[in-house]
Amino acid sequence: MTAARAGVADVVLVRRDRAAPTGWTTVVRLLGLLPGHWSCHPEVDQDRVVLRVELAGATDASAVRRAVSCVLADTALRGWTEEPQA
Repeated sequence: MTAARAGVADVVLVRRDRAAPTGWTTVVRLLGLLPGHWSCHPEVDQDRVVLRVELAGATDASAVRRAVSCVLADTALRGWTEEPQA
C-alpha cells in the first residue's frame, strides 16, 4: 500500500495463482467485503487491482492496511496478495 497523496491510500493487489479468479471478479468480492462507507476507486486488470481509498474520519492508512489484510484472508480471495510497498 502506498500513500499516493494526502488523504488517499493506494492498495495494490496481484494475482499469484493462475487458478484464482481474475481481477474483475476479485474487485467485486473485495469491495463487498470492505467497509461500505469507504470511498474506493478501483483500477482493474486481469492480474492486478489498484484500489484507491479516500482517507476520512477515523479511516487512516493503517486502518486500510488492516482491513485489506483481513479481507485477503477470505477464501474467495485466495490466490491474491497485496504487493509490498516500494
